[in-house]
Amino acid sequence: MSQPRTPARPARRGRLFRFVAAAVVLLAVAGYLVVQYLSGGPGAPRCTVGSGDDTFRLSPEQAENAATISAVGTSHGMPERAVTIALATALQESGLRNITHGDRDSLGLFQQRPSQGWGSVQQIMDPVYSAGKFYQRLAEVPGYSRLPLTVAAQRVQRSGFPQAYAKHEPDAALLTAALTGRSPASLTCTIAKDTRPGDPAQVRAELARAFGAGVVPDKGEGRELSVPVRTPARAGADGEDGAVQRGWELAHWAVAHAAAFRVERVSYAGHTWRVDGSRKGWHTDDAEADTGATSGNTADGTSGAGSSGAVGRVLIQLAP
Repeated sequence: MSQPRTPARPARRGRLFRFVAAAVVLLAVAGYLVVQYLSGGPGAPRCTVGSGDDTFRLSPEQAENAATISAVGTSHGMPERAVTIALATALQESGLRNITHGDRDSLGLFQQRPSQGWGSVQQIMDPVYSAGKFYQRLAEVPGYSRLPLTVAAQRVQRSGFPQAYAKHEPDAALLTAALTGRSPASLTCTIAKDTRPGDPAQVRAELARAFGAGVVPDKGEGRELSVPVRTPARAGADGEDGAVQRGWELAHWAVAHAAAFRVERVSYAGHTWRVDGSRKGWHTDDAEADTGATSGNTADGTSGAGSSGAVGRVLIQLAP
C-alpha cells in the first residue's frame, strides 16, 4: 500500500521567513546608520562652523586637521588670507583627511609628493609638518595675499585642475574666521562622551607643536589645563583685541580636538562647551561671566590677573 505524501512543514517555512525578515531589518538599520554617519545626521559625531544659513559641517577628523592647519599658519605669523588658501587647498586635495594615497606618490592633507622635494613619507603624513611646508612655499609667492585664491594655490601645488580650488573658498573662509578666533564661539562639535581618560601631556605636546613653544598650559589639578592667552605675533593681531582673538583660537582648537584628546569641557570668556551638552554648542555661564572663577576671564575674555603678559585663560578639562 502506498504511503500518504507528507505535507510540507509550515513551521520550517515560517522559520525561514522570519530569518529573511530579520536579515532585511538588520540591513535596513545598518544602511540607515551609515547614511546618518556620512551625512552628519542627528546621531553622527560632527562639527559645525558659522551660524544660521551660513554654516559648514565637517567630521571631527576634518575639524581636527583644519584646526592644525590654521594653528600652524598663525604660529608662523601668516595672515588669515594664507590660512584660507591653505584650508581651501586641503579641502580640494584630500577633503581635510590625512590620506595615505593619491596620484602617483602624493600623500597627506595637501597631497605632497616625496619625489618632488616635499619631504619623506613620514614627514608628509604629519599634519604639522605638511602644513608648515605649504605655508613655506606660499610665502615665497610674491603678493600671494592679493592674488585670486586659485592662482595662489596653484603657484604652490602645480595642480592639473587649478580652478577646482575656487569652490572651496566660501567654506574655507568660514573655517578661517572660526579657527583664527576672529569669530567667537563659532565652532562647535557634537561628540559622544569617552570613558577613557585624557592625557594632559599629549595635549601640552600638541599645543606646543601646533602653536609653538610659547603656548604652554599651566599645571592644573588632575586633568585640567589652564592656558594663558597672549597676543600672537601675526599679521592683524594687536593688543588686547589680538589676545582675545588668540583665546578663541585656542578654545576652538581644543573643541576641534575634543574627540581625539577626550576633552570634556572648554571654557573661555564666560562661554563653555561641554561634551555632555555638546549638541547645544557654546553656552554662556552667568556665574563664570560675572566672576571668571573657572576660566580666569571676564565676559570679554580679559583678565587683570594671571601670568605676566597674559590676557585671560582658556580652561581645557579632560576626561578623568
